[in-house]
Amino acid sequence: MKIEPRRVGAFLKDPGACRVILLYGDDEGLIRERAQSLTRWAAGTLDDPFRVVELARDEAARLPDEIASLSLTGGRRVVRLRDATDAATSAVKAALAGPGEALVVIEGPGLSKSRLRTALEAAPDGAAIGCYPEDTRALADTIRETMQEAGIALDRDALEYLTSQLGADRAFTRQELDKLILYAGTAGRVDIEAATACVGDAAGLSQDDALFAATEGDVPMTDRALELAVAEGASPVGLLRAALGHLQRLHRIRLHMANGLSAADAARMARPPIFFRRLPAVTRALGLWSPGALQSALQGLADAERACKRTGAPDVVLSRNAILALARRAAQARGVSRG
Repeated sequence: MKIEPRRVGAFLKDPGACRVILLYGDDEGLIRERAQSLTRWAAGTLDDPFRVVELARDEAARLPDEIASLSLTGGRRVVRLRDATDAATSAVKAALAGPGEALVVIEGPGLSKSRLRTALEAAPDGAAIGCYPEDTRALADTIRETMQEAGIALDRDALEYLTSQLGADRAFTRQELDKLILYAGTAGRVDIEAATACVGDAAGLSQDDALFAATEGDVPMTDRALELAVAEGASPVGLLRAALGHLQRLHRIRLHMANGLSAADAARMARPPIFFRRLPAVTRALGLWSPGALQSALQGLADAERACKRTGAPDVVLSRNAILALARRAAQARGVSRG
């Protein structure tokens, strides 16, 4: 079945007899958040080895057996399939056709129009839920509500700044808001100075500097900012996920240009809005990246993230090389355009 956006909240609290749920879309943080919510609903925990099993993308063939398996300690099992693609469709259909009461939660970042989604929307005990970045109004509501729940007053200009900085990834947004709440402390109020000092500081600023420099083709600046971001605590996988979000946003803006908008006008239409100091960098980057080039680069980042998760992988080197590759690609495009 297809879950409409207005029904998602209620469905996540009680999916009932649904056995297979696909979480797809651009917001990987929201996909993970919802997958964890469903896992806790069914199994009561995220890490009970008898009730929760995680499968990699290339292990989808195990789904029919896993959905039919019983927990040794009783209770409903959860099977989480990570980084799914359409290649899992036949295994999912076989799981739905067979016995078993386990809940299968499939994480499919990037999947939208796909055979897997179509199959689950057509199944009476299957479901597909889109997970996309919040629009400006919804993001502002999330920020306000989070601050209100923590008893923190929020100035209007601080809200505008936060809305411009957050929203591309749900997990990052939650992390930054939690950090801001701790920063506000007993003062009980967030003004523009607090917002920029907290959300725009340390690894966050270095990370953003690296990504904007990369898509503009500034290789030396990208390298220096990456070095600083890692030194200040940015994780390799976190850097790659931030890069994915940055390129996904550029891709959405780039598509607006297909309707005749200039790069500057398309950048100003971005939702969530781009912080005004970053608009020139985005406008310049849009002139260097075609939609096809962005799609190719997104795939390269996704491959690098998967490689980082392998046991013993040199994740720092992999993430730096992947982002530096973006900078070199943009630098080459810049050189061609000037030539």
